[in-house]
Amino acid sequence: MTTNTILLLVLSLVVAGGLSFFQYYYKAKSKSKLNLFLAFLRFLSIFGILVLLINPIITKKSLEIIKTPLPIVVDNSSSITALNSKEKVIELYKKLTSNKELQDKYEIQSYQFDADFKQSEEFDFKGTQTNLDEIAKNLKSINKNVVFPTVIITDGNQTTGNDYVYRFDPNNKVYPIIVGDTTTFLDLKINQLNVNKYAFYKNKFPVEVFLQYSGTKNINSDLSISQGTTVLVKEKVSFSPSKKTATLNILLPADKVGVQVFKATISSSEKEKNIYNNTKNFAVEVIDQKTTVAIVSAINHPDIAALKRSIESNAQRKVVLVKPNEIKSLQDYNILILYQPTGAFKTVFDSNKAAGINTFIITGNNTDFNFLNQQQTSFSFRMSNQKEDYLAEFNSQFNLFAAEEIGFGNFPPLQNSFGTIISNENISTLLSSKIRNVATNAPLLAFTESQGKRGAYLFGENTWKWRMQSHIDNQSFAKYDVFIDKIIQYLASNNTKKSLVVNHESFYNSGDALEINAQYFNKNYEFDEKANLTISVTNTETKQTKNYDLLKGNNSYSVNLDGLPAGKYSFSVKELNSKTTYSSHFEVLDFDIEKQFINPDVQKLQQLALQTNGKAFFQDQSDALIKTLLENQEYKAIQKNVSTKTPLIDWIWLLILIAIALATEWFVRKYNGLL
Repeated sequence: MTTNTILLLVLSLVVAGGLSFFQYYYKAKSKSKLNLFLAFLRFLSIFGILVLLINPIITKKSLEIIKTPLPIVVDNSSSITALNSKEKVIELYKKLTSNKELQDKYEIQSYQFDADFKQSEEFDFKGTQTNLDEIAKNLKSINKNVVFPTVIITDGNQTTGNDYVYRFDPNNKVYPIIVGDTTTFLDLKINQLNVNKYAFYKNKFPVEVFLQYSGTKNINSDLSISQGTTVLVKEKVSFSPSKKTATLNILLPADKVGVQVFKATISSSEKEKNIYNNTKNFAVEVIDQKTTVAIVSAINHPDIAALKRSIESNAQRKVVLVKPNEIKSLQDYNILILYQPTGAFKTVFDSNKAAGINTFIITGNNTDFNFLNQQQTSFSFRMSNQKEDYLAEFNSQFNLFAAEEIGFGNFPPLQNSFGTIISNENISTLLSSKIRNVATNAPLLAFTESQGKRGAYLFGENTWKWRMQSHIDNQSFAKYDVFIDKIIQYLASNNTKKSLVVNHESFYNSGDALEINAQYFNKNYEFDEKANLTISVTNTETKQTKNYDLLKGNNSYSVNLDGLPAGKYSFSVKELNSKTTYSSHFEVLDFDIEKQFINPDVQKLQQLALQTNGKAFFQDQSDALIKTLLENQEYKAIQKNVSTKTPLIDWIWLLILIAIALATEWFVRKYNGLL
């Protein structure tokens, strides 16, 4: 306390004593013990109130011993059970945490990890993924600015996350305890399989298979890929002590539409300890997206050939060149490109009013704009007979689809009739026009959508020059062809706005996160935060049904279905207020990544120990680990002088004492008739 505080406390004693003496002794008629008791009570209350007003700071000093943290982290994934090490891991954990000498030297912290990291003293070894990177990330934030050792009881087989070897702080030693049988067994394994989730109907899709061999002799094996009972591909692969890996690239036919499930299997005549990792299921959703595009033109022009080449650069597109009077049925086409329409196109426009096929209208010097004004309502044209060159300006705010700026500003101008183009409805402009670098505020390439029908308009000819310029700029037609393909993709889709939109995959691997997201929109197509969404999931084989509520998140609703066993499922999402429903299906593939291992990853764990200047121990070397931790002089307890400052006003007992003194004084005076 400061000198001023001490002087104020002394003054408070004098004032409290003086007032009490003056009231009960100086003015009192008798000097009885009762007056002395009342004076004492008054002194306590006045002095207590004055002390609270002064509010001195009480400083308390104490010595605190801070031990070095010793995190003991246990691998809680199911691979521990698969390697028959469950009991050994629990035994090692109990031996370390119950050691009295370790408890005296360290502050023992118990954690577990699988896909996540958390504090725990009990383990069930049911984790479906292993992420050692989570240990490094979490321990850094828990024990900040402290140098400490870490003990990890694990097999070292990581299935998700970043490479853990270089993620740990090199200043903090890591002591892995390697559990599992380190004996080398003969084992063939499909280490990884890469395949796209989607393929196009009647095409072939690539499958990349990475094979791994563990053994000491030469063997011959067969890799087969089958669908149901039909073997689609079978290839022979040889391994030896010097050749332990192989990569195969295989093309499979996509001859059925929908989700197709395949099985890759590697086998040999040798006996293996673990045959679970010899098989891997995978699935591909085959999409029938073949699009037939009719380019309708009454004239010959280089633009038509350039458009055909760009569109057909996508194998899923087919272009048919046809004259207006040669079209018999519009049902043969998915998209119509009407190149410089004139009166000869009248039957095409009339037929399309009933067919409702999306159109791409391209105008130029031969276009009859009076006819075009009669056949469509999106734009009004007031054009002259004079020709004009129009440069393109890219609109970065365009959001109908992902469009890239491929250098439109450097492209040659397009030629069209000079005049005014007025839009009669909401349009989305991708390219606007300029005349000699002066903006016209008129569209050059624009898109419309009305009553589920989509349209595109390009006001100018000579786009073949654009394709050539793009090739000059990029030594490839690819960027320009992708630009055209995105226009065709937009016109090929007729997705009208739905009130209930559900996002999900067609298939999931067991053990992966299985989450279904949904959005519900009101009649103004605004996200409805008050929607009540439920989902009913049915196993198509067992007919067992489970119902869940979808929980609201950030502009979406979601449900977590983790833990569903492998099989085929149908589901239905329903909004209870409007009765709107969405139904579909998905499949959970039988694949447990934690059962892929037959040995611990000794090399990786030893590398981790070396990186942090620690040491790796095997499961029967726990005594050596304990000895190392006890003898290490880097980790010593710190004696810390802790100074605690507490304002007197925080003392609740002083307030209680004042209240008791005042109450007692009042009752005593009342009882003795002094009030």
